[in-house]
Amino acid sequence: MAHPLPDVFFWIQNLPPISEWETSSMSLNMCSSASCQPCIDLTIPKNHHSSSKLSFVIIANFNLPIHLWTSKPFKPSSNTTKKLIDEETIFNLFVNFIHAILHYGSNKNSPFIRFPKLDSISNLSDIFNLSLCTLLFLVCIYEAPAGDLRSGCINNLKDHLAGFQSRQASNKLMKLLGSNLQELWMRSVNLAITNWVGELEPHQNNFRTPCPFYSCAFSTSGLWKVQLYCPVVAMDVENSKSNPASEKLQFSLKYHQVEGILQFNHKVLIKEEWIEIMVSIDNVRCDVEKLVNDSMMKERGADAAEKHFPSRICLQVTPTVQDQVLSLSVGKSSENPKKEIGMDKSVEASFEPSNPLLGLKVSAGESATVSLKPWKFEESVYGYSANLNWFLHDSMDGKEVFSSRPSKFAVLNPKSWFKNRYSSAYRPFTRQGGVIFAGDEYGDKVSWKVDKGAVGKTMEWEIRGWIWLTYWPNKRVTFYNETRRLEFREILHLHVVA
Repeated sequence: MAHPLPDVFFWIQNLPPISEWETSSMSLNMCSSASCQPCIDLTIPKNHHSSSKLSFVIIANFNLPIHLWTSKPFKPSSNTTKKLIDEETIFNLFVNFIHAILHYGSNKNSPFIRFPKLDSISNLSDIFNLSLCTLLFLVCIYEAPAGDLRSGCINNLKDHLAGFQSRQASNKLMKLLGSNLQELWMRSVNLAITNWVGELEPHQNNFRTPCPFYSCAFSTSGLWKVQLYCPVVAMDVENSKSNPASEKLQFSLKYHQVEGILQFNHKVLIKEEWIEIMVSIDNVRCDVEKLVNDSMMKERGADAAEKHFPSRICLQVTPTVQDQVLSLSVGKSSENPKKEIGMDKSVEASFEPSNPLLGLKVSAGESATVSLKPWKFEESVYGYSANLNWFLHDSMDGKEVFSSRPSKFAVLNPKSWFKNRYSSAYRPFTRQGGVIFAGDEYGDKVSWKVDKGAVGKTMEWEIRGWIWLTYWPNKRVTFYNETRRLEFREILHLHVVA
């Protein structure tokens, strides 16, 4: 269990003016070791050179305090409310936290951040506290000296960030940041998690990544949307080749994250006998993006193109309360591949001067050709759950990629579909290495018939998902391969009105 963190927003709001300080600084304990000493504090020291500028400092409070991070300077409030900090300064400090978090990512350029007015942001205190907690998490990973304090604070902050209240605040913060900044935020956080896991993994047997990934869901009129981000190192390994990958290849495979967007359209039709609730795929996108810049990948990695690729995506959509559900209907799956069989006979004759006999060779054989799309889509039903599955197949033997391994011949064959898979004209992925499934190509709608007593009510729906990522060699010659899997679950809502 995570030890509760203090309400920093409340503490900052109620800081007295400098004239009322009884000490040379104001401090708030953020995190302690098991013995309570040393600790990590958020501190505002008096500026003896200038009383017009102050800064927040994150300090590892040993016998000799170590400064881990310092905010931009701010001016104390000049109004008569007897408070040190006004609302504008709190807002600027909030933006300072966000810039500091993004700076820990591979993109060192400071992006332009623009938010609505402060008074229009609901739950600002939760969002403010979450941003500071996230910054503290990264500061402990990168800046804190090794020891019990560092490991204890990292674990406590990790558990706090995974808690219900933090997840609720994360959803609000991600919506406030917008999609572009959200991606930079998640890459920065997941880069820190990947580095932290890299420290722990060699020293623990049967290591299981102790860090959750992030997902969120939004329910709006006519649209459901789920977003998720997960560092590759946080995904469970389902199968892998026993011989280890080279150090450079390990670096390339580790320093990536999976990014997923799932969008569904929903519609309610009220008929004479029942209500029909229709859900259709708008867009399913899955990308595998690097967490470090090109120069770092070139220096320490095998190649930016040596990375995992999506090999299976499974989604399950379920109404959580089913007493008024009458039936479920699904659309058709992809057609089975066409297989053509024919006889191919040939006669070969050759004459060798050293052999007075005519060498006559006759061969007859049967050949089969298969017309197979790399991705096959299937719909199925379990109770009142609609299952949507996308499977990637090996075009050479037709096997599902997520549960199989490439043959040694295919690994050495430069014309195999998975070699140069991001540049080939026949690639099953985008050039960036992801996949996009649009509703006009994969699957018709699924629909539930519901009793008319549900009119005017809000129904809760669960979307569970599983994503498999597989690594087969791309440009390098290696027999190493592996498949990893992540699972997520989100709750969405639908108001039953015409």
